[in-house]
Amino acid sequence: MIRDAHVNGLRLVYREEGDPSSPPLMLIHGRTADHNDWNGITQHFAARHHVFVPDLRGHGASDHPGEYPLPGMAADVVALLDHLGVGRVTLIGHSLGGVVAALVAAGHPGRIERLVLEDPPPAYPLTGRSPIVEDDSTGFDWRMVHQTERQMLEPTWGEGLKEITAPTLVLSGTLSPFEPDVAARIPAAELVRIEAGHLVHMDARKEFLRAVDAFLGHPPQV
Repeated sequence: MIRDAHVNGLRLVYREEGDPSSPPLMLIHGRTADHNDWNGITQHFAARHHVFVPDLRGHGASDHPGEYPLPGMAADVVALLDHLGVGRVTLIGHSLGGVVAALVAAGHPGRIERLVLEDPPPAYPLTGRSPIVEDDSTGFDWRMVHQTERQMLEPTWGEGLKEITAPTLVLSGTLSPFEPDVAARIPAAELVRIEAGHLVHMDARKEFLRAVDAFLGHPPQV
């Protein structure tokens, strides 16, 4: 079911699936995607969890406010959890969504049951990146792309990774351009490498779900 919430001064759209009495789980998409990026994955986790899948600000049907600081995007997620009445949540984030999830976990350790980061960008300055060239792609705010790119090129978001206390799984695609340095920065994080590119949950869906199910203590469904 698609719903919306007015939180942190914004309208955020999100999908809700699963039994409301089940443990909460939130999926956060990567840059330029939206909640539909998790189609199929959402239903898999909804068998055991009350699942929430938001469109981040600047993406999909959520507001495009023109300002995209990474801490602000994390604050949106916390405000949405408050709106939903969710105290503790399992948080799964891909790429930019992984950065946002990590910021939530570092700043609000009491809110995170378990944390899964799928192929997050490294927490050191990125080099060799091609300049962003806008095209006719829609469904997101190009200002978000430019602003988040600048924050990846000179990252400060990784400074709080050492503050994460939740059990953490970092999934890394062996064919991804990103080095899995984030796992080493989070105390006792588990690193699993999967033969896939940056889009692990698309390139190797069965392996992704098996790894996450095992981390969450669930018998495999796939």
